[in-house]
Amino acid sequence: MTPPTERPIYPRMNITVKAALDPDANVWYVAESSLPGLNIEAESFDALIAKLPGAIQDLIEAGDGGSGNFKVPVELIASAYKKFHIGADA
Repeated sequence: MTPPTERPIYPRMNITVKAALDPDANVWYVAESSLPGLNIEAESFDALIAKLPGAIQDLIEAGDGGSGNFKVPVELIASAYKKFHIGADA
């Protein structure tokens, strides 16, 4: 039995994604990315994480002719802001 071949790592590619919460729309979205065209949103942070691999793969495959034979590290940075009050005067 032949061992599976390892997907090559793109040596110069490291994708950084900055995600943020839009408190008015109550959705997480890609606020900034080192991969042009990565524009997605989701109802929750976990849902955004689930969508990222497929969206990133689609963009990379579109750029390299659709080979699908790659392995790329992705760094996700997220931020959210929530203001609330506690205590009797809340």
